[in-house]
Amino acid sequence: MNLPNKLTIGRMLAVPVFVAVLLNGYYYASAVIFILAALTDAADGMIARKYNLVTNFGKIMDPLADKLLVMSAFVCLVGLGHLQAWMVIVILAREFAVTGLRIAAAAEGTVIAADLTGKIKTVLQMAAAIALLIENQAPFDAIGFPFARIILWAALILTVVSGIEYIVKNKRFFK
Repeated sequence: MNLPNKLTIGRMLAVPVFVAVLLNGYYYASAVIFILAALTDAADGMIARKYNLVTNFGKIMDPLADKLLVMSAFVCLVGLGHLQAWMVIVILAREFAVTGLRIAAAAEGTVIAADLTGKIKTVLQMAAAIALLIENQAPFDAIGFPFARIILWAALILTVVSGIEYIVKNKRFFK
């Protein structure tokens, strides 16, 4: 197994640690764990492309690892009262639709890798999760500017847009 794929698996293994730390009320520590896990997303892609280590495993598991990390954060934040459930449901619906599309394509021998809009969506979702983790913690609670909400809304809008793009570009797999 190559390094980018090991980083992807490492990101997945970080999720239960992140969740445990967050649910025990350690917001800054959970933000650090989330940031480190999110950085493995950038690292694995960069390494895979630079050293020609792109694999079908990576094309499929990397986006799933991202979804696992982001969705675990969002679900926990709903449970902790920092995020509205309907927003997470919209994001989950897009993620299930695109994942279903990828599975249908894979059944026909095609791997659908993340496109630019999907990658930007992931970055915005990760930024929103980080912002939501720290927005009510000192010194950020004193800012009074809804930076977390602005990033969250941008992520939500781009999530819907990118989902529509994936479906339109790959509608042939819905037959």
